[in-house]
Amino acid sequence: MNAKQKKNLIRIIITAVLMLVLAYMPLSGWPRFFAYLVPYFLVGYDILYKAGKGIKNRRTFDESLLMAIATLGAMALAVYEDGDYTEAIAVMLFYQVGEWFQAYAVGRSRRDISALMDIRPDYANIEQEDGTLTQVDPDEVEIGSVIVVKPGEKIPLDGVVEEGTSSLNTVALTGEALPRDAKEGDEVLSGCININGLLKIRTTKEFDESTASKILEMVEEASSRKSKSENFIARFARVYTPIVVYAALALAVLPPLVRILGMGLAPEWGTWIYRALTFLVISCPCALVVSVPLSFFAGIGGASRQGVLVKGSNYLEALSEVKTVVFDKTGTLTKGIFAVSAIHTDKLNEQQLLHLAAHVERYSTHPIAESLRNAFGHEADGCSVESVEEIAGHGVRAQVNGKTVCVGNAKMMESIGANWHECDAMGTMIHVAVDGEYAGHIVISDVVKENAAAAIKALKKAGIKQTVMLTGDSARIADRVAASLQLDTVYSQLLPQDKVAKVEELLQQPATGKLAFVGDGINDAPVLSRADVGIAMGAMGSDAAIEAADIVLMDDDPLKISVARRIARKTLRIVKQNIYFSIGIKVLVLLLGALGFANMWAAIFADVGVMVLAVLNAVRAMFVPQCADIKERTVQVGSDVTVA
Repeated sequence: MNAKQKKNLIRIIITAVLMLVLAYMPLSGWPRFFAYLVPYFLVGYDILYKAGKGIKNRRTFDESLLMAIATLGAMALAVYEDGDYTEAIAVMLFYQVGEWFQAYAVGRSRRDISALMDIRPDYANIEQEDGTLTQVDPDEVEIGSVIVVKPGEKIPLDGVVEEGTSSLNTVALTGEALPRDAKEGDEVLSGCININGLLKIRTTKEFDESTASKILEMVEEASSRKSKSENFIARFARVYTPIVVYAALALAVLPPLVRILGMGLAPEWGTWIYRALTFLVISCPCALVVSVPLSFFAGIGGASRQGVLVKGSNYLEALSEVKTVVFDKTGTLTKGIFAVSAIHTDKLNEQQLLHLAAHVERYSTHPIAESLRNAFGHEADGCSVESVEEIAGHGVRAQVNGKTVCVGNAKMMESIGANWHECDAMGTMIHVAVDGEYAGHIVISDVVKENAAAAIKALKKAGIKQTVMLTGDSARIADRVAASLQLDTVYSQLLPQDKVAKVEELLQQPATGKLAFVGDGINDAPVLSRADVGIAMGAMGSDAAIEAADIVLMDDDPLKISVARRIARKTLRIVKQNIYFSIGIKVLVLLLGALGFANMWAAIFADVGVMVLAVLNAVRAMFVPQCADIKERTVQVGSDVTVA
């Protein structure tokens, strides 16, 4: 609770106490009037000021004016009739209670988003020649500079660790509370907090292009992208408010004139003016004007707590209506890195085969060679590796401990006369021959993300009708991945322009409904822009993909898509509940008020009571428990080494 909220709460409490005291004081006439003015102005001075300012600036029709007219009119009637001043003060008091609840709810939901603002670094440490550190503005640090990040400091710019090891708090970026280890050679993102070790980082991006700056820019722009519901409420309020003011004026004037001129009866001005004032209080649209934007704001805040950045409430609304989710494969459903997934041997055991292949590929920079070395992990074991020869289009040949070892593709095996055989395992086959005899093969494949299968399962449970995968890979690999993840449809061997055409084709099909595309690469940017909702991987995804997307998953976990959709659907349910509830109660009490069956206390409930209930309902959008699938860690095809 901030200082302003505390001040308003104190005002509300003091006003309530004064009203209770005055109710037991034997006052009448003008002394009674002036005594009741004290709590009235104490609780309502800011509303009266806003109403006067609105009239001065020719923005008259808002809830402050409605409150001012209604309460001042009720006070005037009480003076005229020496009646009850508590109704006018109660209207102001409960209106302020409703405003306090609104401010508290906004502050609560803003807390999650404002946490992102804390990722903005204040400075970067540059090491001088004498070893001292100088703090400079992150804007002044050029690409390729080495910065020093001490324990407890924020990483100011994206870069690669050159020296040191540490654990990083990434919760502001990814929503993941578990610290991430960082060591030499690892890429680190700005906005993370260095927990325990000294890091020297060579920067790879300027400050304006760094992750922290991009996130802040997207957060600041999110509020400008309004949903259809918010736009409807804004247009509704602009038309509705002047109508009810003129209707209240007609209710105060026309019935008395009809009674005098048409019926020859007493006009009863006091009765009809009281009804008109009650009508004004009832008709105040603050429940709608406040609760609908607040619901979306709370939904976006709740999503940010889960590491999902939504760029606007319009995208949250669109996500709630999605029926088809289309995935890119590499980097989205898979990790985009090669790893050993299977070892099949003919002559040697699996460790010996991997040992020979890793040593032959010791000096190669190819990603497949790196995956072999990573899988073996004991490069410095004293083995003699000589006469390394790389044969273009075939593989590598070398002498390992005096034996001729050939590591490569089928062409190499055929060229040396080794009797190789096919394998059903998914991925790239690396054959190994020793002194001309076939020894076996190693399968290298892209690793499927741990949560990929659980993500597809959770989406179907959440109401997604169709899941599709688009990839440039061969049909054999694509079909195996799709089958392992239980995707509905897969399209393979696609170029980037083919992906756009395929999405266009899907959008033309009536059964598709709204379509979301999930991708990470620069070649996915056109498809992300074309889809109804574009979802990008934020940790390892390209800048172009993140820029083109409407929603960004900060930890690249596809399981968060179902979480985001559940938040979106819950938010839209709450918005509709608030709209129907607010309008329904308003219409009912308006009719009762016009007919004289609802007094000012009923009006207070129809205005402030409904607003408080709508605000409390809106706050629920912040809290969406994670589905059970979020904790599942299924074993994926290609994630473990299997031995035959």
